[in-house]
Amino acid sequence: MKKGDAFLRAFGERLRGERARRGMSRKLLADHAKISERYVTQIESGKGNVSIAILRQIASALGVPMSKLVAEETPSPEVEFLARLSPAQLREAYETLAKKSASRANRIALVGLRGAGKSTLGAALAKARKVSFFELDREIERLSGTSLGALIEMYGQQAYRRYELQALQELLEKHARFVVATGGGIVSESATYELLLRECLTIWVRTTPEEHMGRVLAQGDKRPMAGSAQAMEDLRRILDERTPLYERADLTIDTTGTSVEETIGIIMPRLSLRTSA
Repeated sequence: MKKGDAFLRAFGERLRGERARRGMSRKLLADHAKISERYVTQIESGKGNVSIAILRQIASALGVPMSKLVAEETPSPEVEFLARLSPAQLREAYETLAKKSASRANRIALVGLRGAGKSTLGAALAKARKVSFFELDREIERLSGTSLGALIEMYGQQAYRRYELQALQELLEKHARFVVATGGGIVSESATYELLLRECLTIWVRTTPEEHMGRVLAQGDKRPMAGSAQAMEDLRRILDERTPLYERADLTIDTTGTSVEETIGIIMPRLSLRTSA
């Protein structure tokens, strides 16, 4: 394979991954980037040699820097820093993080794909812990003064992500204890997700792709798969792309085939090990 062909194939894979992590169909990306859906398909298959102008449109539609789509993979500064620490320093860092984890447990954030049961579980968990419950998407709507659908349609992913970060920051500033259900794509935004991981005890609420799809359809909400004739394939790809990010959560709870009461019964003992609150 020629070097140029390998680059285009890698670029296509990176684009497909970023699109999937944001829960965007090819059609939605094409609409916001002002290119054809067929061209998006061509690019993702490694056969589209895009111009700088088109690259800028695509990056803007995704809400990411152009460099993120074309840059070679390099270790993050955090990984390089940890690699330089001695065993004693690593132990000290771990102990510090463990203490931080205990205080974080007063603020619990549920992450996961739409349809996992975050809102239902979050409300029940907040009631059990006698704290306030928030849905981050509702806080975004409050701040923006419009619905999520209208916000994304009119102003795109970048505006939504700005409001998402602002909403999270306000929650952290105003409330010492709460449970919050976050949007499925929050894990794709590095700054917002890092803030969430740093300040909240995070729980990945997961289930099977079939359960996700059934619950989303039951809610009458098909935003992640809008305009796609292969909804299940898209959903599986989104879940596959986001799984390594969701796995960074402190705890993982599988809600497949379990009632809310049963799930709460599983979560509460695990939380009690992390906090004396």
